[in-house]
Amino acid sequence: MKSNTKKFEISRRTAIQSVLGVAGMGIMALPDSSYATGVGHKLAASTKEQIKGNGEVKITKLETFLVKPRWIFLKIHTNVGIFGLGEPLLEGRALTIQTAIKEIEPYLIGKDPRNVVHHWQAIYRHAFYRGGPILTSALSGIDQALWDIKGKLLNVPVYELLGGPTRDRVRVYGRASTPEQMKQQKAAGFTVIKTGVAKITHANIVENPRFIKYAIDNFASLRDAGGDDMDIGIDFHGAISPQTAKILIKELEVYQPMFIEEPCQCQNVDVMVDIAKGTHIPIATGERIFTKWGFREILEKGAASIIQPDLCHAGGITEGRNIAGMAEAYYVPIAPHNPMGPISLAVGLQLAASIPNFLVQEQVTLGEGYLKNPFKLQKDGTVLIPKGPGLGVELDEALMADKIGHDWKNPETYNSLDGSVVDW
Repeated sequence: MKSNTKKFEISRRTAIQSVLGVAGMGIMALPDSSYATGVGHKLAASTKEQIKGNGEVKITKLETFLVKPRWIFLKIHTNVGIFGLGEPLLEGRALTIQTAIKEIEPYLIGKDPRNVVHHWQAIYRHAFYRGGPILTSALSGIDQALWDIKGKLLNVPVYELLGGPTRDRVRVYGRASTPEQMKQQKAAGFTVIKTGVAKITHANIVENPRFIKYAIDNFASLRDAGGDDMDIGIDFHGAISPQTAKILIKELEVYQPMFIEEPCQCQNVDVMVDIAKGTHIPIATGERIFTKWGFREILEKGAASIIQPDLCHAGGITEGRNIAGMAEAYYVPIAPHNPMGPISLAVGLQLAASIPNFLVQEQVTLGEGYLKNPFKLQKDGTVLIPKGPGLGVELDEALMADKIGHDWKNPETYNSLDGSVVDW
């Protein structure tokens, strides 16, 4: 028995040493197909034929163009004739984002586009000053386009690459600020609407009863027009002071909004925590928060019970998936922010299709006039998950010909009494 035991121990030790030796050899030298070399992986014969017989795929060019009303579309081209689409938007800073992408382009040229997460890490971490809206917005669009390319090369939707669908349709919401608009949106099929705080003028730091009554009466009229079966979110846009926000929320509670979005500036996390603890209405935030690191404090402190990462700002599909995973650990659902174009919507649908904790998707266009096959609002207020490869959308460049170019700028708002700057 002792002899057999000794032989087993020697055999086990030899096997472990053998495995460690192989692993060590792998660490010492980068293979030709390493992510860092830019050469890329060899493809199976069937896949080679699919991409015109070329087993190597390389990025050849990054192309951006401004699209009305205020968007940027990105095309990442490859040597095999396949390109990916993205929306690297930063509202009011279009030329800045175009420049940022141009600065990133030299890193990507010649690289294999399929190494999506590796490229995300390189672009983000090789910048000494990490994060912020410029870098992460440029990176978001690039990440979207790389996932689009990868899906097209493999002939599957992006959500299949992320583990397969968790749902077959996605609830989307429209917008309304008047009872007439509410009725129109409900007739169109929407079951969720977002509105804003109705104001006679801008909001002061401390507001009077007239301001409060005007805002509450407007929301009440929307509730009446939409009925009790309509979910209505209300966006404070971070432009209401915490003092006034608390009063508004208290008065709104009887009408049961679906959520209160950005009740104060999102960087004011501890105040948002205080607001969240003072109401049973869900607090939502996230459109101006970037990457998983930005959302960590929100989740840890319980500042919001719905988070709204913008996949054109927060880090694209790669980072959106990470943020959703973090949020799931806190039992928090995701409602992606998206007042952008149809590529952004397609990205949101791919994420929604691949995570369990999805709530609702914002949209302002289903793609009419931009896509060859626009999305369609279903009778139940949803949009079906696209089945095509990659992001599942194709631009209609003929229809877009009169939409190329814009000089959209952020509104400049001032106090009508003394001319001081106010939030919009």
